[in-house]
Amino acid sequence: MLEKAFMFLAEHKEVAFATVGSDGKPKLRVFQIMKQENTTVYFATAPGKEVHRQLHDNPSIEMLGMEGNISVRISGEASFDVPEEVGKEIYDTNPVLSRLYKAYTDLSYFRVPVRKLDYFDLSTTPPVFKSFNL
Repeated sequence: MLEKAFMFLAEHKEVAFATVGSDGKPKLRVFQIMKQENTTVYFATAPGKEVHRQLHDNPSIEMLGMEGNISVRISGEASFDVPEEVGKEIYDTNPVLSRLYKAYTDLSYFRVPVRKLDYFDLSTTPPVFKSFNL
């Protein structure tokens, strides 16, 4: 089931991505998973964005991918220790980034090692719910 959940994320890269704001309240936006390697997902953002500041102040995140009756929720902590070659690979393989930014160095790359994953499938009777602590 864990492998099925990660395959779902590989096919559904747009996720609702929540951080903690400076006011202590959740802040939600849509993010695109830029790379997935085993149980770690990678993202890119601009250094001047509020989300960048929030992740440095409090790296705790939660994200949710969903389509139809299936959803995958992940929690973890963001880390900006992404090797330069991985950042370049992310930039080079995601065409939307080159449309918005002139160079891969204009972005900041972070990764989220998955700590907890919940898989929901409401299309079956009974519904499937599996939770994994990694």
